[in-house]
Amino acid sequence: MSDVRRTDAVLLLVALVWGSSYLSAQTATAALPVLLVLFARYALSALACLGLLASRRREARGWTRDEIRTGLPLGLTQAAVLVVETYGVAHTSAANAGLIISLTIVLTPLLDRGGHRGALPPAFFAATGVCVLAVGLLMSGNGFHEPRLGDLLMLGAALIRAGHVALVGRMTVGRAIRPLQLTTVQTLVGTALFLPATAHDLPTLFHADPAIWAQLGYLALLCSVFAFLAQTWAVQRTSASRASLLLGTEPVWAVAIGVALGGEHLTPLTGLGAALMVAGTYWGQSVERAHRQVPEDRPPPAHDSPHACDQDHDKDSACPSTPATTSPTTTLTTT
Repeated sequence: MSDVRRTDAVLLLVALVWGSSYLSAQTATAALPVLLVLFARYALSALACLGLLASRRREARGWTRDEIRTGLPLGLTQAAVLVVETYGVAHTSAANAGLIISLTIVLTPLLDRGGHRGALPPAFFAATGVCVLAVGLLMSGNGFHEPRLGDLLMLGAALIRAGHVALVGRMTVGRAIRPLQLTTVQTLVGTALFLPATAHDLPTLFHADPAIWAQLGYLALLCSVFAFLAQTWAVQRTSASRASLLLGTEPVWAVAIGVALGGEHLTPLTGLGAALMVAGTYWGQSVERAHRQVPEDRPPPAHDSPHACDQDHDKDSACPSTPATTSPTTTLTTT
């Protein structure tokens, strides 16, 4: 297998894993309280990250001051994303969750204006309108009715995630921050946050069915640690546009897995909404990227050092600090 095909395969695997995370979270929250699921996911992720750090050479194990100062607030915003998202997944279908959360792609550029040259073009707002129409169709189910709680929570999660992604870009630009170290800080923050709220439920966790532990392990080790590190490896070996295209298939996988393994059904209205959501997010992403890459009228001052995240899709973790030519504004993040 060539290097290009190997890289593409890794990115598609990451998208598939993230797309499957909604059904896994839904299964886990059906058996355990949401906050307990989140604590277990964070704790297992933190243990895995600490193990990876311990296996490295001594000089690569510690944290810099920037990594700690950045990881603490990003850990808080990441936890906020996962709280709302996981409660949302518990009250809607896995397919809807994966599709609605993809709104982050078009919401993030509206919140992060630092890397743009002037106002976004009208085509971007047209794409956003297509996505909003898609959300309405997804919420309608078998007919137009009052929106479900889970769908509304997923809308909120998409908005919070967009803010988190914008914050990731602003706090990591131009700083020598290593992804594994930053992710470890974030997982430790989440573990510390959810421990007090779930301490009285820990016996329930320890007596959970092995199948539930398998779902928790999948969410922590594959959907969080593996997916993030694999993504980081892959995006360093391909273009941002190609990575974005492949990682942007996540909602497609969410629908496919929800229907094939979760027993979910797409009505004509929700099927149309799914198609419009995928088309709208891809359209908005391409318009935003083209707008971002238009050369400025004048060169930036010599002291400016514009850096960007070469990841156009980052599942609730921070971007690597390696200089790149793209902005993090189209990044999706979830651990």
